[in-house]
Amino acid sequence: MAGTIDYYDQNAESFIAGTVAVDFHETQEKFLAFLPKKARILDFGCGSGRDTAYFHRKGYLVEAVDGSAKMCESASRYAKIPVRQMLFQDLEERNRYDGIWACSSILHLRLQELKEVMERMLRALRGNGVIYTSFKYGEFEGVRRGRYYTDFTEESFGRFLEAFDGVCITECWVTGDVRQGRGEERWLNLILQKSDIH
Repeated sequence: MAGTIDYYDQNAESFIAGTVAVDFHETQEKFLAFLPKKARILDFGCGSGRDTAYFHRKGYLVEAVDGSAKMCESASRYAKIPVRQMLFQDLEERNRYDGIWACSSILHLRLQELKEVMERMLRALRGNGVIYTSFKYGEFEGVRRGRYYTDFTEESFGRFLEAFDGVCITECWVTGDVRQGRGEERWLNLILQKSDIH
Protein backbone atom coordinates (compact mmCIF):
# COMPACT_ATOMS: atom_id res chain seq x y z
CA MET A 1 0.00 0.00 0.00
CA ALA A 2 2.93 2.35 0.69
CA GLY A 3 3.93 2.41 -2.98
CA THR A 4 0.39 3.25 -4.01
CA ILE A 5 0.18 6.11 -1.50
CA ASP A 6 3.52 7.43 -2.79
CA TYR A 7 2.06 7.37 -6.31
CA TYR A 8 -0.89 9.53 -5.24
CA ASP A 9 1.33 11.93 -3.29
CA GLN A 10 3.55 12.37 -6.34
CA ASN A 11 0.73 12.57 -8.90
CA ALA A 12 -1.97 14.32 -6.87
CA GLU A 13 -2.41 17.28 -9.22
CA SER A 14 -2.86 15.23 -12.39
CA PHE A 15 -5.13 12.70 -10.67
CA ILE A 16 -7.35 15.42 -9.23
CA ALA A 17 -7.52 17.20 -12.59
CA GLY A 18 -8.75 13.98 -14.21
CA THR A 19 -11.39 13.09 -11.63
CA VAL A 20 -12.73 16.10 -9.72
CA ALA A 21 -15.05 17.37 -12.47
CA VAL A 22 -16.31 13.96 -13.63
CA ASP A 23 -20.12 13.70 -13.50
CA PHE A 24 -20.77 10.76 -11.20
CA HIS A 25 -24.24 11.71 -9.99
CA GLU A 26 -26.07 8.61 -11.25
CA THR A 27 -23.95 6.34 -9.06
CA GLN A 28 -23.96 8.81 -6.17
CA GLU A 29 -27.76 8.98 -6.25
CA LYS A 30 -28.08 5.20 -6.50
CA PHE A 31 -26.10 4.96 -3.25
CA LEU A 32 -28.01 7.77 -1.53
CA ALA A 33 -31.35 6.10 -2.35
CA PHE A 34 -30.52 3.47 0.30
CA LEU A 35 -29.83 6.03 3.03
CA PRO A 36 -32.08 8.03 5.37
CA LYS A 37 -32.03 11.84 5.28
CA LYS A 38 -29.12 13.33 7.23
CA ALA A 39 -27.38 9.95 7.12
CA ARG A 40 -23.78 9.71 8.30
CA ILE A 41 -21.48 8.76 5.43
CA LEU A 42 -17.80 7.81 5.45
CA ASP A 43 -15.99 8.65 2.20
CA PHE A 44 -13.35 5.94 2.52
CA GLY A 45 -10.44 6.93 0.30
CA CYS A 46 -11.90 10.24 -0.86
CA GLY A 47 -9.26 11.19 -3.44
CA SER A 48 -10.04 14.61 -4.91
CA GLY A 49 -13.01 15.15 -2.58
CA ARG A 50 -15.50 15.16 -5.47
CA ASP A 51 -17.94 12.78 -3.78
CA THR A 52 -17.41 14.21 -0.29
CA ALA A 53 -18.41 17.63 -1.63
CA TYR A 54 -21.47 16.21 -3.42
CA PHE A 55 -22.79 14.45 -0.31
CA HIS A 56 -21.99 17.44 1.91
CA ARG A 57 -23.91 19.81 -0.39
CA LYS A 58 -26.88 17.44 -0.22
CA GLY A 59 -27.03 17.82 3.56
CA TYR A 60 -25.52 14.50 4.63
CA LEU A 61 -23.13 14.19 7.58
CA VAL A 62 -19.89 13.33 5.81
CA GLU A 63 -16.56 12.20 7.19
CA ALA A 64 -13.71 11.75 4.73
CA VAL A 65 -10.36 10.00 4.93
CA ASP A 66 -7.52 9.23 2.55
CA GLY A 67 -4.08 7.67 2.87
CA SER A 68 -2.33 10.37 0.83
CA ALA A 69 -1.42 13.60 2.63
CA LYS A 70 -1.56 15.54 -0.65
CA MET A 71 -5.04 14.20 -1.41
CA CYS A 72 -6.25 15.11 2.08
CA GLU A 73 -5.04 18.71 1.66
CA SER A 74 -6.69 19.13 -1.74
CA ALA A 75 -9.92 17.36 -0.77
CA SER A 76 -10.26 19.48 2.38
CA ARG A 77 -10.04 22.65 0.30
CA TYR A 78 -12.41 21.40 -2.38
CA ALA A 79 -15.08 19.87 -0.12
CA LYS A 80 -14.74 22.54 2.59
CA ILE A 81 -14.63 19.98 5.41
CA PRO A 82 -11.65 18.48 7.26
CA VAL A 83 -10.26 15.33 5.64
CA ARG A 84 -8.29 12.98 7.89
CA GLN A 85 -5.18 11.12 6.72
CA MET A 86 -5.67 7.46 7.59
CA LEU A 87 -4.92 3.99 6.28
CA PHE A 88 -7.88 1.72 5.56
CA GLN A 89 -6.53 -0.75 8.13
CA ASP A 90 -6.86 1.90 10.87
CA LEU A 91 -10.66 2.11 10.72
CA GLU A 92 -11.76 1.48 14.32
CA GLU A 93 -15.32 2.86 14.51
CA ARG A 94 -18.24 0.62 15.39
CA ASN A 95 -21.90 1.09 14.40
CA ARG A 96 -21.21 4.69 13.36
CA TYR A 97 -22.09 5.04 9.67
CA ASP A 98 -25.27 4.59 7.66
CA GLY A 99 -23.21 4.36 4.50
CA ILE A 100 -19.59 3.86 3.46
CA TRP A 101 -18.55 5.16 0.04
CA ALA A 102 -15.40 3.36 -1.15
CA CYS A 103 -15.23 4.49 -4.75
CA SER A 104 -12.14 3.20 -6.58
CA SER A 105 -10.26 3.06 -3.29
CA ILE A 106 -10.10 -0.30 -1.51
CA LEU A 107 -9.23 -1.87 -4.88
CA HIS A 108 -5.62 -0.91 -4.03
CA LEU A 109 -5.46 -3.48 -1.21
CA ARG A 110 -4.00 -6.95 -1.53
CA LEU A 111 -6.67 -9.63 -1.24
CA GLN A 112 -5.67 -10.60 2.31
CA GLU A 113 -5.66 -6.93 3.38
CA LEU A 114 -9.05 -6.45 1.75
CA LYS A 115 -10.54 -9.21 3.90
CA GLU A 116 -9.45 -7.46 7.09
CA VAL A 117 -10.62 -4.06 5.86
CA MET A 118 -14.02 -5.42 4.81
CA GLU A 119 -14.50 -6.76 8.34
CA ARG A 120 -13.63 -3.30 9.71
CA MET A 121 -16.06 -1.64 7.31
CA LEU A 122 -18.88 -3.95 8.34
CA ARG A 123 -18.20 -3.28 12.04
CA ALA A 124 -18.25 0.48 11.35
CA LEU A 125 -21.68 0.25 9.68
CA ARG A 126 -24.97 0.47 11.53
CA GLY A 127 -27.57 -2.23 10.99
CA ASN A 128 -28.94 -2.18 7.43
CA GLY A 129 -26.08 0.16 6.46
CA VAL A 130 -24.76 0.09 2.91
CA ILE A 131 -21.38 0.12 1.20
CA TYR A 132 -20.76 1.33 -2.34
CA THR A 133 -17.47 0.12 -3.77
CA SER A 134 -15.92 -0.36 -7.19
CA PHE A 135 -13.11 -2.41 -8.68
CA LYS A 136 -11.44 -2.71 -12.06
CA TYR A 137 -13.18 -5.53 -13.91
CA GLY A 138 -11.11 -8.68 -14.33
CA GLU A 139 -8.97 -11.23 -12.52
CA PHE A 140 -5.68 -9.33 -12.21
CA GLU A 141 -3.90 -8.81 -8.88
CA GLY A 142 -0.62 -6.90 -8.75
CA VAL A 143 1.08 -3.62 -9.64
CA ARG A 144 -0.21 -1.78 -12.70
CA ARG A 145 0.94 1.73 -13.70
CA GLY A 146 2.57 2.38 -10.34
CA ARG A 147 -0.31 1.23 -8.13
CA TYR A 148 -1.39 -2.09 -6.63
CA TYR A 149 -4.76 -3.43 -7.80
CA THR A 150 -7.05 -6.29 -6.90
CA ASP A 151 -9.58 -6.74 -9.72
CA PHE A 152 -12.88 -8.63 -9.53
CA THR A 153 -15.63 -10.01 -11.74
CA GLU A 154 -19.16 -10.64 -10.49
CA GLU A 155 -18.25 -14.27 -9.84
CA SER A 156 -14.95 -13.67 -8.05
CA PHE A 157 -16.41 -10.96 -5.82
CA GLY A 158 -19.33 -13.22 -4.94
CA ARG A 159 -16.83 -15.87 -3.83
CA PHE A 160 -14.88 -13.25 -1.84
CA LEU A 161 -18.00 -12.11 0.01
CA GLU A 162 -18.89 -15.67 1.08
CA ALA A 163 -16.32 -15.30 3.88
CA PHE A 164 -18.47 -12.65 5.63
CA ASP A 165 -21.65 -13.13 7.62
CA GLY A 166 -24.52 -10.66 7.61
CA VAL A 167 -23.85 -8.88 4.32
CA CYS A 168 -25.23 -9.34 0.82
CA ILE A 169 -24.87 -7.83 -2.64
CA THR A 170 -27.93 -5.63 -3.20
CA GLU A 171 -26.91 -4.30 -6.61
CA CYS A 172 -24.09 -5.12 -9.01
CA TRP A 173 -23.42 -3.52 -12.40
CA VAL A 174 -20.59 -3.03 -14.87
CA THR A 175 -19.74 0.35 -16.39
CA GLY A 176 -17.14 1.92 -18.63
CA ASP A 177 -14.67 4.41 -17.20
CA VAL A 178 -16.25 7.87 -16.96
CA ARG A 179 -12.93 9.70 -17.44
CA GLN A 180 -12.14 11.14 -20.84
CA GLY A 181 -10.33 8.71 -23.12
CA ARG A 182 -10.74 5.76 -20.70
CA GLY A 183 -14.11 4.41 -21.85
CA GLU A 184 -12.63 1.04 -22.88
CA GLU A 185 -11.81 0.25 -19.24
CA ARG A 186 -14.55 -1.59 -17.35
CA TRP A 187 -15.52 -1.28 -13.70
CA LEU A 188 -17.45 -3.57 -11.35
CA ASN A 189 -19.79 -1.49 -9.17
CA LEU A 190 -21.37 -2.97 -6.04
CA ILE A 191 -23.83 -1.93 -3.36
CA LEU A 192 -23.56 -4.17 -0.30
CA GLN A 193 -26.01 -4.15 2.58
CA LYS A 194 -25.37 -5.23 6.14
CA SER A 195 -28.15 -7.06 7.96
CA ASP A 196 -29.41 -5.37 11.12
CA ILE A 197 -28.51 -8.45 13.17
CA HIS A 198 -24.84 -8.55 12.13
